[in-house]
Amino acid sequence: MKTRKVYIKTFGCQMNEHDSERMLGIFCSKGFFEVEEPKDADVIVFNTCAIRQKAEHKFFSSLGRVKHLKRKNPNLKIIVAGCIAQLRGEKIFNFAPYVDYVIGPDNINYLTEILNGKISNKVLISENPEIAKINLPVLRKNLVKAWVNIIYGCNNFCSYCIVPYTRGRERSRPSESIINEIKILAEQGYKEVTLLGQNVNSYRDGDIDFPELLKRINEIEGIERIRFITSHPKDLSKKLINTMMSCEKICEHIHLPLQAGSDKILKLMNRKYTYEEYLEKIMWLRQLIPNISITSDIIVGFPQETDEDFNKTIDALKEIQFDGIFAFKFSSRPGTAAAKLDGHLPEEVKAFRLAEVLKLQDEITEIKNKFLEGSIQEILIEGKDEEGFTIGRTRTNKVVKIIKDLAPGKIIKVKIIKGHRHSLEGEII
Repeated sequence: MKTRKVYIKTFGCQMNEHDSERMLGIFCSKGFFEVEEPKDADVIVFNTCAIRQKAEHKFFSSLGRVKHLKRKNPNLKIIVAGCIAQLRGEKIFNFAPYVDYVIGPDNINYLTEILNGKISNKVLISENPEIAKINLPVLRKNLVKAWVNIIYGCNNFCSYCIVPYTRGRERSRPSESIINEIKILAEQGYKEVTLLGQNVNSYRDGDIDFPELLKRINEIEGIERIRFITSHPKDLSKKLINTMMSCEKICEHIHLPLQAGSDKILKLMNRKYTYEEYLEKIMWLRQLIPNISITSDIIVGFPQETDEDFNKTIDALKEIQFDGIFAFKFSSRPGTAAAKLDGHLPEEVKAFRLAEVLKLQDEITEIKNKFLEGSIQEILIEGKDEEGFTIGRTRTNKVVKIIKDLAPGKIIKVKIIKGHRHSLEGEII
């Protein structure tokens, strides 16, 4: 029997990365193995991201590059999955009639029926509330750290964001299913789990809210570290912060997207908090967990953002002193409220503001990393980088490079001997 091969290319966030792990798990359960090049595959899957226009352009460019493979091999199957699949649906066939299936994030479970030849519908993008309850096989690439989905979709409707339209409304996964998955991961030797959701703070399964779920995961033997992304600032509670403080396995790091320092822009974004309310929660975090690392997201060039509004974002970065940020130019997404706003800014203005934000944050991050020189840090060894350095990560999510061969999964203490802009150098004590 001929061995079947699959190629999966993933665009976008950790949610998409984990969806690809689950799709790969389905393929492998059907006797496929993964290949590195699309030319070697019997099935090509593009798991797409629609959060910014640039990601969409990258996908369509990649899709165009496999057209010739379909001409050479008519039996080749091409599947478009993920957020662009959900957003564009059957319109994808107008651009690429050689695509065989379009599958939204809620419908990856139908891959099994596609591979069994039991489904004729080529577009599978209906909202599927049951996806939160379906336990799909997962093939993880990393043997030390694992992503675990706890909540699907989003109810917040930030005016710039396409996610509620591509991933649907919030649906929490049953807590028992989450706990059982993490117990199995612990038995398999995983040391760290990262809980995934568009807004993990909204998690609820009956009487079990997010802090209670964290407490139960903290009790699982074998798991050494717990992380989670992403937290919406409006829902960050003192109860959650107290849970982070009291549970020894929860890492001292939180990703808390600010997006803008101007209340006017935050209101236009429909973020449902003011800068002062956000700042108060930063103070709670640092008061109760003094060594916490805080990272954030920033969007520049939002419609109607004046120089004064932008300067408030710059002032916010100086005041808060994040450990790191992900910063982006505003990208208009079809169907969102922000796309319909007046006052869209020229690309050159957005590019200038993005460069200013990144330059300032690089300076802040480097100073904070240099401040760690001489400190003792616990790191979890993850593997090696392209230069041959052993790579570990602190509990505060900072990358540490050391010159010594160590097995992935080991937790060791190192002394930080040098702080750089994007990493630390350490030596084993």
